[in-house]
Amino acid sequence: TMPKEPSVLRQNILDTTAAILACGIDPKKCFLFRQSLVPEHAELAWILGCITNVPRLLRLPQWKMKCASQNSEGTVGLLTYPVLQAADILLYKSTRVPVGEDQVLHLELAQDIAQHFNKKYGEFFPMPKAILSEM
Repeated sequence: TMPKEPSVLRQNILDTTAAILACGIDPKKCFLFRQSLVPEHAELAWILGCITNVPRLLRLPQWKMKCASQNSEGTVGLLTYPVLQAADILLYKSTRVPVGEDQVLHLELAQDIAQHFNKKYGEFFPMPKAILSEM
C-alpha cells in the first residue's frame, strides 16, 4: 500500500520468485504466476468492495494501527487491502487458507464477504477456513 520505485518493485518480484523456487516449489507440479497480471483479482476486489461496508473495514486492528502510525493519514489502499485479500482467497474458491495469527481477522472478513455475496446472489463461494501456521 506504499508507493514503490518501479525498478525496485520489478527486482522484488524477481527476488521473491527466486526465493520461492529456492524453497523447492516445482513449477512442473504447481502453478506459479504473477498475481498482478491476473485482472480478475482487481475485478473481484471491486465487486466485493461494492458490497463491503466501510465501518466493517474501519474496525480492523491493522487499519487502526497503521493509520495511527501514519498520523491518521491512512490511504484508501490501506483501508481496502483486506477486500483485495478476500478477492485473492475467494477467486480460487479456496476452502483452506494458511494464515498467521495476525491475519485471522482478515480471513474472517473474507468469510463475512463470502456469506454476504452468497446470501445476495446464491451459493457461489465456499467458506474458507483458516489453517493457522505454527511458529
